[in-house]
Amino acid sequence: MRADTDDARPSAGTAPGPAAPGPGAGGYTVRVVAERLGIPTATLRSWNRRYGIGPGQERPGKHRLYTESDSATLEHMLDLIRSGASPAGAAATVTGRGARPELGHWEPLLTAAFALDSRAVSAQLTAHLEAYGVMDTWNLLCRPAFAAIVDRQLSGEGCIDVEHLLSWSIAAALHAGIAPAVSGRTPVAVLACTSGETHALALEALRAALVERGANAWMLGADVPTPAIADAIARIEGHPYVVLWSHQETTALTSAIRVCLEAGARVLVGGPGWDEVILPEGTLRVHSLEGAVEAIIGPVAGDGDSEPAEDI
Repeated sequence: MRADTDDARPSAGTAPGPAAPGPGAGGYTVRVVAERLGIPTATLRSWNRRYGIGPGQERPGKHRLYTESDSATLEHMLDLIRSGASPAGAAATVTGRGARPELGHWEPLLTAAFALDSRAVSAQLTAHLEAYGVMDTWNLLCRPAFAAIVDRQLSGEGCIDVEHLLSWSIAAALHAGIAPAVSGRTPVAVLACTSGETHALALEALRAALVERGANAWMLGADVPTPAIADAIARIEGHPYVVLWSHQETTALTSAIRVCLEAGARVLVGGPGWDEVILPEGTLRVHSLEGAVEAIIGPVAGDGDSEPAEDI
């Protein structure tokens, strides 16, 4: 993950800064503040552009200088991030901009979706992502809203349009809020729906959750032919993870698993399509977003309010 993206995470500890101009000389350079806080200078510049923390304007031919107040604000922001807040949510807290949405308050999202008010849906999703991150937004906001839509469909109400609008809005919010994979950096995972499978939203959430935590992932999307997945594996040195998603049994292709295993990948499968399938040896079945993230990059921290949800 690039250090200058919204999802950059600070390194542990605080590095002492070298001798530098103090407030009497106008403040501190970005390099000095970055070393003091133990984060990359690119991250500070990104936060300055995105959230307005730091120098308020360009100074042609001169260093952009941070004040003691700026430094204290950034320290507070880092404390919040280390406690599990997203960078955008932490910035909103320390700057006092924007009201923090209620965690998992999904009923207004459902109301906006049934009104086909994509602007309101997007605003609610974005605010929740910024405040609580991908995991809690997926488990506590998106999944309950989808469950309510399914219940209304089963009762005879025609609301497939609502389901599609919500799906599109969630994908758009994840794309806008979480940076894509970093070019040139080796991914830890390749994410793909099996051939014929078109339900890719759960993989969108997994991609965003991985990138949010500093891991690189290639998202191949819906209906990916097995040879294309094998080609992606071949482009990666080592033994990457491959996550194959199938929503229905007809697209739960064990042949795709075998091809990935033969190519040297570590294969995870997710989605209800695999429920009744006898999986080839060496395949890991994951049942939740947390389970998939933990299998790929280790234990999930900072999402204590989110309970694991079946089938991602």
